[in-house]
Amino acid sequence: MIQSSKIYFKEFYTTLFVLLFAWSNCFGQDCQPAFVLNPVNGNNTIEWGKFPKFSLPFNVIYSGPRFGDTQSQPLQHGFSHLASFSGNEPGSLTRQQRAVLWYGVATSSGNQPWADNTLRSPWGNDTAAYRSYWDNFAGSVTDVDIVCLDIERMQREDRDILALKTNNQIPQNYRSLSDQDFLNTYKRDMRWWYAEAVNRLRAKGVTAKITSYSDVPVRNTWLNITSNSWQDWTINLARTHYLAQDNSGKIGGNFFNSLDFQSPSPYYYYGYANPIGKDYLSYLLFNIEANAAWSSKPVIPFVWLRIHDSYDPNTPLIDNFQAQATAIFPFFSGAKGLWLWENPFFPGNRLENYAPYEHFIYGLYRLSEFRNMFEGTYQLVIPQSARDHMELRNPVWRGVVKNGQILIAAQNPYAADNQQTTIAVSHQKWTRNITLNGKQVFLCKFDLNDSVTSVEQPLSDAYVYPYIISSEINVVLTGVNGGTNVNMTILNTKGQTFYQKQLKSRAGEARHTIPLPYLSSGIYFVRFDTPHQTITKKVVVNH
Repeated sequence: MIQSSKIYFKEFYTTLFVLLFAWSNCFGQDCQPAFVLNPVNGNNTIEWGKFPKFSLPFNVIYSGPRFGDTQSQPLQHGFSHLASFSGNEPGSLTRQQRAVLWYGVATSSGNQPWADNTLRSPWGNDTAAYRSYWDNFAGSVTDVDIVCLDIERMQREDRDILALKTNNQIPQNYRSLSDQDFLNTYKRDMRWWYAEAVNRLRAKGVTAKITSYSDVPVRNTWLNITSNSWQDWTINLARTHYLAQDNSGKIGGNFFNSLDFQSPSPYYYYGYANPIGKDYLSYLLFNIEANAAWSSKPVIPFVWLRIHDSYDPNTPLIDNFQAQATAIFPFFSGAKGLWLWENPFFPGNRLENYAPYEHFIYGLYRLSEFRNMFEGTYQLVIPQSARDHMELRNPVWRGVVKNGQILIAAQNPYAADNQQTTIAVSHQKWTRNITLNGKQVFLCKFDLNDSVTSVEQPLSDAYVYPYIISSEINVVLTGVNGGTNVNMTILNTKGQTFYQKQLKSRAGEARHTIPLPYLSSGIYFVRFDTPHQTITKKVVVNH
């Protein structure tokens, strides 16, 4: 019996392996870059010189460590602007290469209620003192290309604003207002202060493009993203922040309208070892896609190659694969640039290996090999919202289409190191299966007219969640064109069928919640069959 059992298992898995590859027409291809990275081994250095010189058609601002660089190396390796200076900079730079991060907008004019980090009040401030400081600062940025205000002096939530009503430092005439009037007045007056700083720059002749750190319609958030549907995130004004609203609560207003582009800050709050930290890529892309949905202003997010010190006081650098994905994927969700930030007090006395920085640079380099795909007019292919990726915890892929070609970026952030993941990528009638190794950042260009891959498949992919199930399972079928019948089968590891159900896919997403019969705890496969295609997923039943 033991011997026949082994043969049965072997035959089943051999058959499953062959069928999966036959069904998938799998291509484990990646476009190999001309330059292959050998990351730095030492501490507190970035080996810029080993990279080829390259550029990108985006605003990519470098505000990271320089380690004595006197050759403006970032500008030769994918970055368009410098905001941290070394050697003879900024004097040696052209206007188009200079960016300034303006710290202290609210905190450099004496002991003011607005500057008080606890109070953050728009009332009782010395307007003349602020204007004098802002006017003087304006004189220092008349010859730069980008100015980013870093203000961060407002109460974010309604409950925190209303708490000020009990604070004796708030003038009585405001404290006597009704709660709703107090909220409306606080928000209106706070927008005035934020906007006035920009107005003073413009009045003094500053022509630089202006943005403000993280002051966007959908501010950085992590834990509640999946609490609301993607549609809700894009149409419900309650999801947007008041600094990006006008007095009627709609997107706009004197402050947001004064900005040339949006700068969300999707900093990573959890290390990859934390289960929540594995959502890093969907979190990054959500911040771009959600804000792009609310405004046509270009999105240039701040990124930080560390875990935020709010959750890890050691502020460690992120993993290499995260750094490379952070450099590549934003542009596939519509970002028009990146602002790579670092704590200006680092490295200080810290000794660290900066390989993640080199992987970020390498990500930019890999992207530069396809820079023509991002020049002029191109089309983004976003088959599933980043918000839904976070809920489903599935592989992420995005595409850029131009002149009959498609550039694909893909990663499975949830994969084990040696796990192979096969995913279907598609656009209109073109489809192809690609295989990812571990957390590999896949980047490759394909010809949409390739006759071998132009067989129309009804499904782009099928997903099941949660990964651990008990009495029901959620299914998402992502259809390419039109609808088709899909046969769902649940099998155990011996290939025995325990449940079958007919489903229907359609163009876009079709969601199903399916009650299940009792299944013993263990590992199962969920197989989705169409006349020309099979997709298989694994789940765990646990009672």
